[in-house]
Amino acid sequence: MNVQNNKFALLLAAGAVSMALSGCGGSDGSDGNPGEPGGPAAEYINTLNLDVTKVAYDNGVPTVTVFATNEEDLPVIGLQDLGLVAAQLTPMGATGAGNSAQWTRTARVSGTQNYTDNKDGSYNFTFEVNGLNQELTQRYNVYAGGKDSTLLDGVTSVPRREIVEDFDGYGYEAKYTKDIVTHETCTACHAEGEPLTTRHSSYYTQETCATCHSSSMSTESQWNHLIHNIHNTAKTFSDKYGKEYTGKAAEHLLQNNCKSCHVESEELAEWGNWSRVPTMETCTSCHADIDFKAGKGHSQQNDNSNCVACHNASWTEELHTSSFGDTKALIDTYGINVASAIDTTTQAATVSIQVVDAAGNAVDINTILPMVQRFEIITNVGPNNVTLGYGGKDSINAIENGVLNAAAKVEEGKLVYTTTKDLKLGAEGADDETAFTFVGWAMCSAQGQFVKCDDADFDGEDTDKYTGMKADLAFATLSGKAPSMRHVDSVNFSACANCHSTEFQVHKGGHHAGFVMSEQLAHTKDANDQPIIGVDACVACHTPDGTYAGGGNMGALETKLHKTHSQGDYAVIPGMNCDQCHSDFDRDAFKKKGAIATANPNYSGSLYTTPIAATCASCHSYNMDKFKAHVEGQGALVNVSKAEATDAAQLETCFYCHAPTPADHTAVKM
Repeated sequence: MNVQNNKFALLLAAGAVSMALSGCGGSDGSDGNPGEPGGPAAEYINTLNLDVTKVAYDNGVPTVTVFATNEEDLPVIGLQDLGLVAAQLTPMGATGAGNSAQWTRTARVSGTQNYTDNKDGSYNFTFEVNGLNQELTQRYNVYAGGKDSTLLDGVTSVPRREIVEDFDGYGYEAKYTKDIVTHETCTACHAEGEPLTTRHSSYYTQETCATCHSSSMSTESQWNHLIHNIHNTAKTFSDKYGKEYTGKAAEHLLQNNCKSCHVESEELAEWGNWSRVPTMETCTSCHADIDFKAGKGHSQQNDNSNCVACHNASWTEELHTSSFGDTKALIDTYGINVASAIDTTTQAATVSIQVVDAAGNAVDINTILPMVQRFEIITNVGPNNVTLGYGGKDSINAIENGVLNAAAKVEEGKLVYTTTKDLKLGAEGADDETAFTFVGWAMCSAQGQFVKCDDADFDGEDTDKYTGMKADLAFATLSGKAPSMRHVDSVNFSACANCHSTEFQVHKGGHHAGFVMSEQLAHTKDANDQPIIGVDACVACHTPDGTYAGGGNMGALETKLHKTHSQGDYAVIPGMNCDQCHSDFDRDAFKKKGAIATANPNYSGSLYTTPIAATCASCHSYNMDKFKAHVEGQGALVNVSKAEATDAAQLETCFYCHAPTPADHTAVKM
C-alpha cells in the first residue's frame, strides 16, 4: 500500500501531537463530538473547500480521501452531492510520434452509496479504475454542491466547488501533468461561480471539462479540438440537445487572438503547448477547410509525426499572434490630447486635437495627415441626461482618407474644428451647460505599418486597411467653470478590457473609426491615484433618445450595454454576473437622468420609460406585462410619451425597497 499525504494532512498530524501534549497538561480525555477533533462541524457553508488529502492503492484499486471545509476551515459533514472523475495522462508521443499528451477518463463515481462519510470532514472513495497504468500521472477531479444542493440535513445549502489534483501512479506528487490554461484565465470572461455553458449547467471549471472531454471521445468532442471550436466561427455545430454553437460572440470578443487564453505563466509548465505541439486534431478546430488525410488545403499526411518539421514553436506562434502584436504596436505609436472651449457669443465649441507620440511629445499633424483614415469628432450636450440626441449631435469626419475637411483646419500642428450645430447650452452649473466632445481616429495601415491612404472614396468597410487608434474626451462649459461629468464609478473600462482586451477597436467598420479606449479617456482617479476609464464617452451617440433606430433597439447606453451582453448573437457567457462589469451601482446617478427611449413600435416616434425602470427592462423584459405591472406600482411609467416619462422620471420609488449591488442585484431593504 502506498500513501501520499499533503500539507493539510500534515497539519492534522501536527494538531494531533499538539492535542496529545495538551492532554499531558490536564485534558479531560473526552473523545469530543462528531466533527472534532479540531473544533465543531460547519453549520453553514458560504465557500466550500475541497482537497484530496490521501491516495492509497491496494492491488491496483485506489482509495481517495477528500477533505471538505467551509470558509472558516471547519469540517463539512454530510455532503450528499459529492462526485469524482478519475483520469490518467498518456504522455506526448506515447500513442504516436507528434501526438499530444492526452487525458483518458478511467472512472466516474458519485452518490452517497459510492463513498464513505467519515463524519470528520473526510470522505473515502474506493473504486475500480478502467485500464489503470500506475506508471502514468493520475488525475482526480472532485466536485460537490451546486444549485439546490444541501447537506443530508436537507437545510444547509452547499455551493458548487470543483477541483483537480494530479498524482503519480503510486499516490505521490505528480512528476508530469498537462496544465495549459488556468481557471482564472477563463473567468476573465466567464463568470466565477457560474456554469461555463448552458450545455453542462453543472460544471464550472475548464479543468473539469478537460478531464471528461478526453481521448475517450470522438476528435470533435475532445477538449483540444472542442475548446477552439466553440471560441470561433470556423465551424458551427449542434449538441445532442439541438443547441447550436456558432462561436460568434466568442470570436467577436477574442478576435481569434490565441494569447487571449494562452497566457504565459510560471505556474503552468505546459502553457506553451499550443504552439509547441501542433496536431491535426487541434488545428482542424479552427482550420475547418483542411482535410489532412485527403490532402485538401494542406499537404497530405495521415498522422502528426511530421507536423513540427514545418510548424516549429516560434513559427507557429508568429503565424497566430504577429498581427495582434503589430496592431498593438501601431496603436501605441500615437495618442491624442483633446481640448474644447465655448465661444460665449456664438455658444459654439472649438475643439483642438494634438497628436502625441508614445513619449507624449507633440506631433505636427501635417506629418501624418496623408496616412489618417479619419478623425471623427462628436459633440453633444449634458453628459448625464444628453439633450441633443443621436440626430441632433454635432458630428464630422474632420479628416477622411488623408483629406482635410473644409470645415476643419490645422493650426500650429493641431487639428481644429468649431461646431456648426446649435448646442442649446443651459444655465451655469446645469448638466446641459456642459458640451462634451468624443474624438476617435484611425490610421491607414498594411502589414504592420502605417501607409498612405490611396483611395479618397474608401468607406471604411474593409477593416483590414486601417487601425483604430486611442480615443479621447473633452468637456467645456459656457461659463468657463467646472463642467458636469457623468459618473464613472459604476463601470471601469478595465472591466471591459478583461474580455475585449485593451486593443479592442469598438465599432470598427463603415460608420466609425474603431475607438480604442485608453488611459487618455480618464478624467478622474481612484483611491490609489490610478486613472479611471469609464464608458461615459459612449453617450455622445448612445443618448437617452436611442441611436439611429430610436427606442427600437434600446440604443441608450443604460439599456444597450445590458441588451448587447445578454441577448442575441453577441450575448456573452451564460450566467453573466453584474460584478463582472460593475465595480459599483451608483444609484444616485439616476437623480440626474430623465426619460429613456425603450420602444419604437412603428418608427413614427419612440416610446419612453422612466430611467430606473428602463435600465432594469433591458434585462427583465422577458415578461414585460409582469414587469410593467410591478414597476408602475412603484411610480414608474413604461413605454409612454417622452413628456410623460420626463415628468415622472424622478417619481420612481424603486430604491425604497430595492438596494441592488453588483454582487447581488436582487438585494432588498428589510
